[in-house]
Amino acid sequence: MLVFRGIPEKAEAPVALTIGNFDGVHLGHQAVLARLVEKAKSLGVPACVMTFEPHPREFFDPANAPARLTDMREKLSLFAAMDIDRVHLCRFDAKFAKMNSAEFESRIHSGLGAKWVLIGDDFHYGAKRAGNFGSMTDAGRQFGFEVEAMHSVKLDGQRISSTLVREAVKMGNFGLAKRLLGRNYSIVGRVVHGDKLGKTLGYPTANIRLKHNKPPLSGIHVVEVHGINRDPVRGAASLGVRPTVVRGGNPVLEVHLLDFAGGIYGARLRVDFLFKLRDEEQFPDLETLKDRIGRDVQDARRYFEN
Repeated sequence: MLVFRGIPEKAEAPVALTIGNFDGVHLGHQAVLARLVEKAKSLGVPACVMTFEPHPREFFDPANAPARLTDMREKLSLFAAMDIDRVHLCRFDAKFAKMNSAEFESRIHSGLGAKWVLIGDDFHYGAKRAGNFGSMTDAGRQFGFEVEAMHSVKLDGQRISSTLVREAVKMGNFGLAKRLLGRNYSIVGRVVHGDKLGKTLGYPTANIRLKHNKPPLSGIHVVEVHGINRDPVRGAASLGVRPTVVRGGNPVLEVHLLDFAGGIYGARLRVDFLFKLRDEEQFPDLETLKDRIGRDVQDARRYFEN
């Protein structure tokens, strides 16, 4: 899969194109991508995705933007797994935000070589979200590309969306999240050095670097960790601001691996969330925290035993 920054001035060859944020790459997104690949193959052209960094809502209202389900690297990995050929990663900045719908249409024609465009029936684009499916269809007639609408994918009568996945993850309903995503909800990151407090307390942890300081969940969880051995390693994870030891800290993901000892600093791991044990708490002292961690580890072991 080829990844490009922005939109070139002139396309090298025609493509089948879809456009969106694709946060989480849930089953609804996967249906879009599968249809894109199917059509691209029938037309004999590359399957191309246009996406944005940062998320437009992070640009317009960063304080109230939704938590991300996937970082860009993980999103690109999921695209590649679905046989996407090309990705154009567009920086969403003030200049991009001011682009009107007519210019946007012209750019995907001249710069990306869109021969066929797939968008959601509720998709909007351009300054002030002025563009929609109808205007894109009109542009297709002008520039000679076909436009197709992708209707919502539903689960139990409810439209699958990134918002619905976030709500499930936040509530610790990982069974629902798995049904919406088609896989376990996970966080991917590199193991970095921490303050070694877990080791001091008798429960050493792998500290996973978070790309964003606004994860969609918090608390103590049962997890499986991929990327250490051939088989996943079981663990208990804490994701939160560690109020017992830090004031006003950023969220940290710490994973205590069950029945594993080894050096994994620098490893890029995927942490699958399976079950929420409890919310994060502030304890009066480290001894009380240590006792609670011990009970969390035992609860995680019982989860796997059952």
